[in-house]
Amino acid sequence: MVTLAEVFGEPRTFEPRTLEPMILPENNRIPEQVETVHLIAVCGTAMGALACMLKDMGYHVTGSDNNIYPPMSRFLEEKGIPIMAGFDRSHLTHQPDLVVVGNAVSRDNAEVVATGEMGLCYCSMPQAVNRFAAAGKRQVLVAGTHGKTTTAAMLAWILFSAGRDPSFIIGGILPNFTSNYRTGTGDCIVIEADEYDTAFFDKGPKFLHYTPDAAILTSVEFDHADIYRDLGHVRDAFGRFISKINPDSLLVSVDDDPNVTDLVRLGSCKRLSYGMKADSTWRLGEVFIEPPVTRFNISKNGADFGMFRTRMIGVHNLKNTLAAVAVADYSGVTAEDIAEALARFAGVRRRQEIRGEKRGVIVMDDFAHHPTAVKETLRAVKSHFSKNRVVAIFEPRTNSSMRKVFQQDYATVFDPADRICIRKPPLLKKVPEGERFSSEQLVADLKQRGKDAAYFDDTESIINDLAGSSISGDVILIMSNGGFDNIHDRLLKAL
Repeated sequence: MVTLAEVFGEPRTFEPRTLEPMILPENNRIPEQVETVHLIAVCGTAMGALACMLKDMGYHVTGSDNNIYPPMSRFLEEKGIPIMAGFDRSHLTHQPDLVVVGNAVSRDNAEVVATGEMGLCYCSMPQAVNRFAAAGKRQVLVAGTHGKTTTAAMLAWILFSAGRDPSFIIGGILPNFTSNYRTGTGDCIVIEADEYDTAFFDKGPKFLHYTPDAAILTSVEFDHADIYRDLGHVRDAFGRFISKINPDSLLVSVDDDPNVTDLVRLGSCKRLSYGMKADSTWRLGEVFIEPPVTRFNISKNGADFGMFRTRMIGVHNLKNTLAAVAVADYSGVTAEDIAEALARFAGVRRRQEIRGEKRGVIVMDDFAHHPTAVKETLRAVKSHFSKNRVVAIFEPRTNSSMRKVFQQDYATVFDPADRICIRKPPLLKKVPEGERFSSEQLVADLKQRGKDAAYFDDTESIINDLAGSSISGDVILIMSNGGFDNIHDRLLKAL
C-alpha cells in the first residue's frame, strides 16, 4: 500500500482557516434512546432530507432556519415537520433528545449556545445519517469534485428499478422520485459523499464519517476555496477517504483524472476503473447522438456488456453512467435491468434541466460553477444542439468562483458558446477585497479570445437583453449554484 507521504509529501492536518473550539465535547454524542430530534439549519439540502427520513422512521422532528424556501420547505411542511423561522433558544424549550447541527451553523448561533447551556446532546449531519438512516445497511458512496449528484441519482434509480428498494440521500431533486431522499426497505443506502467540512466542531470532510461497502470516485480538483488552501489540501482529504476504505470493499474510480489515478494507490480495497481507455475495466464504446436520446455501448473487461440509451447528454454524463453501471453490476443487477432503468432515468433537477421554451427559445438550467463543470456542460449542450446558437449565462456565486483563484481558468472554458453573458458576483462583499473575482476582467479576456461576451451588473439587465436579442432556435444555458433571482421563470415570461 502506498502512503500519503509517498504521493505528495508529509500529510497535513485538516484544519479550518479559523479554528473554532468545540462546545461541551462530552455532549457530542447520540444517546441510546432518542424520540425527539431538532435540526439547526434544517432547510439545507442534506439536512432537510435527513429530517424527512427521521420523520419517516417515527421520530418527532422539529427544525429551524434563517432561509426557509422551496423545495425543501415544501417537503418539510408536507411531512408535518414544524419549521421555526430564525435561530432562537426558545426553539429548544421542548428539550429535544438530540440536536443535529448543520455545517453552515457557527459556534455563536443562538441555538448552539443554548444547546451547550442546556446540556443537550448534539451531533453533525453525517453522525446522524450513520446512526439512523444508514444503520444496518450497506453504504454505497459517491464522491468527487464533479458528477457525484448525477452519478448517485442514476445508481439509486437503477437499484430501485431492479427491485432493491434502496434508501438514498442525494444533493439534488430526482424527478423520478420528486425527492432527494428515500427511506427504503432494501439492504443498502446510496449517499452522495461530500468533501465539504462536517460542522463547526468537526472541520474534517463529511465523507470520512462513512464506511462504504462500495464507493465511486468521479474526479479530484481544487474547489471550496473557503475550506481548502490548495489542490494538495484537497488531495489530502480524498487520500484519507480512499485509505480508510476497508480491504473487502470496492472502489470504482475514473481512470483519466491524474489526481484520481495517483490517489487510488493509497487504497488497500478492491478497485475497478472506468473511462474510455483501452484497458478500462468499464469502458465507454461507440456513442450515437440521436436527440432527444443518446445510444452508447459499454464493455466490461474487454467484453461487450450491452448497448444502452439515455436522455442524459454529454460524454461526462456517459462516464458518470459507467460508474453507476459498474456498482449496479457489482450489486447483482443484470444488464437488461440496467438498460431499462437508464432509458427511464429522468435526470436531476438543475442539471441540464429544460425549464421551458418560448418563441422557439429553449431555457435550460444547470448547476455548473467550477470551470471544469462549465466547460463540460457547454460541450455537452453544444454537441446535443449542434445546429442551434448556444447562449451561456453565468453567475459566479460560490465561495470559490467569487475568488480570483479561477480567474484565468474561466477565460478558456466558454469556447463552445456562441454568446456569453457574465453577471457581477452577487455576494462579492463576503470575499476579502484582494481575493475577489472580476467579471469585467473575464469578459475582457473572453473578448480577447474573439468571443461575443458581455458584462451585466444585475439579473434584470440580462433578462432585458435576452428578451430583445434572442431568436428562435436559441438555447439559453443558465449556470449558477443558486436561484439566480428566479431568472429562468422571469426570462420565460419576458420572452
